[in-house]
Amino acid sequence: MNETTRVLFEQLGIALGLGLLVGIQRQFAESTLAGVRTFPIVTVLGTLTAQLDRELEAHGWLVAAALVGVAIVVGIEKARILLRQRRTDVGLTTEAALLLMFVLGAYLVSEERIVAVAVGAGVAVLLQFKSELHGIVARLGADDLRAIMTFALISCIVLPLLPNQDYGPFEVLNPFQIWLMVVLIVGVSLTGYIIYKFFGRDAGTVLGGILGGAISSTATSVSYARRCALAPETARLAAVVIAIASAMVYARVLIEIAVVAPQQFSQLAPPILAVMLASALAAFVAWWQTRNHQTKMPEQTNPTELKSAVVFAGLYAGVLLALAAAKHYLGGGGLYAVAVLSGLTDMDAITISTARLVGLSDGHGISVTNGWRLILVASLANLGFKLAIVSAIGGRTLCRRVATVFAAPLIVGILVLGLWPSG
Repeated sequence: MNETTRVLFEQLGIALGLGLLVGIQRQFAESTLAGVRTFPIVTVLGTLTAQLDRELEAHGWLVAAALVGVAIVVGIEKARILLRQRRTDVGLTTEAALLLMFVLGAYLVSEERIVAVAVGAGVAVLLQFKSELHGIVARLGADDLRAIMTFALISCIVLPLLPNQDYGPFEVLNPFQIWLMVVLIVGVSLTGYIIYKFFGRDAGTVLGGILGGAISSTATSVSYARRCALAPETARLAAVVIAIASAMVYARVLIEIAVVAPQQFSQLAPPILAVMLASALAAFVAWWQTRNHQTKMPEQTNPTELKSAVVFAGLYAGVLLALAAAKHYLGGGGLYAVAVLSGLTDMDAITISTARLVGLSDGHGISVTNGWRLILVASLANLGFKLAIVSAIGGRTLCRRVATVFAAPLIVGILVLGLWPSG
């Protein structure tokens, strides 16, 4: 058996397996159009057609003609079934799956088999979880759909139109890179928001804190401080949620660093991880003391508003430019002043801008040591700002409890800044 024949048999075997996988699902779903035999046949047909097209150098015309033929046969059979059963509802799931599996079989002839396997398995999973997917859509409201579509606008329409070129006095303002970071932040916040929508306001203390940190730890702190002002007896639970949300900030920071500066992640992450562990431990102790009590999450707002995205883009660009200018004109002291001011209200902009500058190899970049120090200083400023908010809105009792859980990350953060090796 020569190499060409062996490869063809491998392709046909994969096509048969994928066709059987989808066909079994359709058979289980009692499809009247195609099942466990038809799907493998159509998928193998696609592979053989593509192979023959390549050997005859038909440049895809043979595959196209075969696809049209399969579509015609499927259409005729669909019409016959509808007439026989006198049905008026026209579902196209099985028909679309058949055509897709033909194309998938043809695609197997290319070198990217792993893509075909992933798509085939994904089709089977998508078909199997019909009721679950319908349930998800049913639970989405108009505001949730608007949030998803806004994210699609931000990521799929606006982003590709922006120039991928550096501008500005220090050549650190890249419209494409800036908006890409907007997509990252909005995507993280949207994920937390969607999870919140499905778990509801009865998510519980731990999940409430995690989701609050994923969406916005500052907004979560404000919401629970307001609740505590109206009901002082909830101070202990409010402090736990605020502590968990604040610990989640460090997890969010590490994700952003991994995305923006993956090559420097192993150097930037350890000192930040140390403070994260201290924050998580303090939150765990606070939760353990109140584990028999639960709390409801405040209503969360849509994190994908276009206005908010534009504001964050401006904030991120401003911090990026301020860091570059401070480094150029003021040296290290200027960098830390920018970090403190930026970190007061938002950790995303200072984290992403710092990580990006660490990744630069030109004269506008900053060292890894300065990078993690700036992020850490900003995070400590952020903790101080949230403590001030809690004190002003939630009252003395809540302030005392939050200060207790914030003490660990603040102390560890200061120790890390003073004692962590700079090499």
